[in-house]
Amino acid sequence: MEQVIANARTDANKGREASSLEGWQHGGKWFSYGGHAIFSRMAGHGEPLVLIHGFPTASWDWSRVWPMLAQQHNVLTIDMLGFGFSDKPVAYPYSIEDQADLLQGWIEGLGLASVHLMAHDYGCSVTQELMAREQEGVLQFGIASVCFLNGALFPEVHNPLLIQKLLNSRLGGLISRGLTRRTFERNFRRLFGSQNPPDHQDLEDFWQLLTYNNGRGILHHLIQFMEERRCHRNRWVGALQNARQPMRLISGTSDPVSGAAMARRYRELISEADVVSLRNVGHYPHFECPWDVFSAYRDFRKRAQ
Repeated sequence: MEQVIANARTDANKGREASSLEGWQHGGKWFSYGGHAIFSRMAGHGEPLVLIHGFPTASWDWSRVWPMLAQQHNVLTIDMLGFGFSDKPVAYPYSIEDQADLLQGWIEGLGLASVHLMAHDYGCSVTQELMAREQEGVLQFGIASVCFLNGALFPEVHNPLLIQKLLNSRLGGLISRGLTRRTFERNFRRLFGSQNPPDHQDLEDFWQLLTYNNGRGILHHLIQFMEERRCHRNRWVGALQNARQPMRLISGTSDPVSGAAMARRYRELISEADVVSLRNVGHYPHFECPWDVFSAYRDFRKRAQ
């Protein structure tokens, strides 16, 4: 099943009603994971919906769709270790598996028997690992449904930007520490669709999140997830193919990294693939066109009942 939503740039889609980055931080709480402070946010009522962000950003990515989701769900999210307002230790073995440990421990610590997951980019890999664990019977909670947004679910069709390739090379440490705001903005803009590019304040917010707690200094460590995706490809793709819960992929087709090609591969490998394509939308559909993403997710949940 495929649906196509043509995106129109409107004030509602830009989500100007979302809170400021400062307000987002003040509305959160921290908890400890291995002695490191992890930023979290919760809002709303209903069935638990856990939002898992991407690289190199943070839970702030969800800020524009957050108020809509919180009207119908108990929405929970964190900044994973090394991201956003959470701690960013330098000498740390960052990995998708460790981030899955973090999410698993947090959800189990909250005593939630079942959760719905919505994940973007890096968060999609974390979700695939959690799905594999559920299938192995090692989670103390169930995963009721999964919604993916523009993630490298299949590494063979992932098309990283040059800056990402350099960060993942032997020069990664130098590139990471020497990253300038101008370079960041030039590359970050490339990820967005032409109709909804980030404005000056958006770029200021994303840069602040990236550089908070010396975040530039660990980008080359975080980006090792690209190697993890290749190493764990069979396990993580198998988790999708063996999934027992409803799944939907919401794909911004103008994404140069994991857009249209990733959606085509999803249809090829996933039985009865449920894909919603968002035209003229890039890598951050939930930030570029929050109303379209909310509408597609609301429809998904209704169909899954």
